[in-house]
Amino acid sequence: MEGRDTSVRLEYNTEREKLGMPEYGRNVLTMIEMMKEIPDREKRSQQARAIVKTMELLNPQVHSQEDFEHKLWDHLYVIAGFDLDIDSPYPAPKAESFITRPVPLPMKGTKIRATHYGRNIERIIDLICTEPDGDDKNAMIRSLALYMRQQYLIWNKDSVADSTIFADIEKLSGYKIKVPEGIELGRVSETANFSRPSIGIPSAGGLGRNNWKKNKKNFKKNNSR
Repeated sequence: MEGRDTSVRLEYNTEREKLGMPEYGRNVLTMIEMMKEIPDREKRSQQARAIVKTMELLNPQVHSQEDFEHKLWDHLYVIAGFDLDIDSPYPAPKAESFITRPVPLPMKGTKIRATHYGRNIERIIDLICTEPDGDDKNAMIRSLALYMRQQYLIWNKDSVADSTIFADIEKLSGYKIKVPEGIELGRVSETANFSRPSIGIPSAGGLGRNNWKKNKKNFKKNNSR
């Protein structure tokens, strides 16, 4: 007929009431809401037992939990928004017992001095500070500078002067390290593609003093070219 709207409006879940426990689905919520409207308490309680049985069928993995029947009745109260007037075989749970507060994440005691280099770089610098002056230490400083330049270029694709990297080393060391004159890092290939910091960085466990002293010759040999 002319002028009659025959379009069908779709109802989205985002427009519906939020489910307390999505694993049981919206039909269980509908059954609970209908059960609340039953005026007779005994019949409401009878219907509640039938809904719990349905919930058990919909969520069979609950059987692996200890005292699973008690948990099902608790779930019934959660879905109902803790608004139930029925005879339950278990005490009605309190809403506060189902509120889980986020566990605070442990934070490092000190801030990272330069986030674009990361904490591992700081540890390496601290270890180099303990090395005696000489060719080995100079080779370590150069190798560290090469690596720091790589990390710098991950976040800033523009070229970076050697002097900038050297100044960062001295600053991060609290000026305990003096970069020797005459060190050059060489040019960076235009086709170089540096990976993100989480790839290829030595793990914290490999930065201990013993491992550093054990591998410093290989570190110098592989990176001094």
